[in-house]
Amino acid sequence: MSQADTLAPLINPQGARAILDPTPLVRSGRNWTAWFGPLISFAILAVVFVQIGSFDFHKLVAMLPRTPLFWLLFAVTYSLTPLCDWVIFNRLWSIPAGGLSALFRKRISNELLLGYLGDVYFYAWARRHVTMAGSPFGAVKDSAILSGVMGNIVTLAMLLFTLPLLSSLRLAMDGRALGISLTILVATSFGPILFSRKVFSLPWPERRMVAAVHLARIVANVLLYATLWHLLLPDVALSWWFMLSTLRLVLSRLPMVPNKDVLFAGVAVFLVGRELEIAQVLAVIASLLLAAHLLVGLILGVSGLVKQRRQA
Repeated sequence: MSQADTLAPLINPQGARAILDPTPLVRSGRNWTAWFGPLISFAILAVVFVQIGSFDFHKLVAMLPRTPLFWLLFAVTYSLTPLCDWVIFNRLWSIPAGGLSALFRKRISNELLLGYLGDVYFYAWARRHVTMAGSPFGAVKDSAILSGVMGNIVTLAMLLFTLPLLSSLRLAMDGRALGISLTILVATSFGPILFSRKVFSLPWPERRMVAAVHLARIVANVLLYATLWHLLLPDVALSWWFMLSTLRLVLSRLPMVPNKDVLFAGVAVFLVGRELEIAQVLAVIASLLLAAHLLVGLILGVSGLVKQRRQA
């Protein structure tokens, strides 16, 4: 899951404002947006070169499927978050199609560098490339918060269906930690809604549009991951993969539950069996996502520096 769906800014929306809002730098007269883009490009390239050295591409190639449908769906899955962000900000600001590269950088920065650093980068990009009334900070902040809120609400809804199954499994899930996690989910889901006038900057119709796009993205992710797993292991019914994809979403968003990947693998093996094959399927998708981050990060990092050099 994307970092933009994490909970920290939702627990303290004013803290999110303090972290993301670079207004003090702007007021101090520093043209920080001019150097922040190249800095992000350098940082992405540095992380890419470090990660590539330890990545086993030969092992990944040996596990890759040859089905064209798999690669089409994987490309859609990987591009879904930037595409949905583009729909949101195109509706808000009428950004051009070229803004997609900035949104891919936003995702890469959040995934490879630091959570919400990509949002700061996109804010800087918007200040330099988008003509609008006022600061774009409010829209970027509201989108990040609404992404987390919708993810939490979907998780709570799915938890109503999956909790009986989870409670019946003898897994290392502490009841107290689960209770605290649920409390945090409820608070961070409905807190911003209850205090919406203080938290959000966008008017209600625009917030509703942003929330709807994030909801569609979250549901589509669940369906796409299930389909990808099914294509890798077609002997397992697609309905089981849908159940596992739902459980993956639920477990990934429980903040106080440790070892989520291990826990999910245990659930998958318990429901489907075939431990080695399940482990291989999960490893293929995880490795492909990392490889895609590295490839896209390399392309965007180099292209960003080349563009900056031409403009200098």
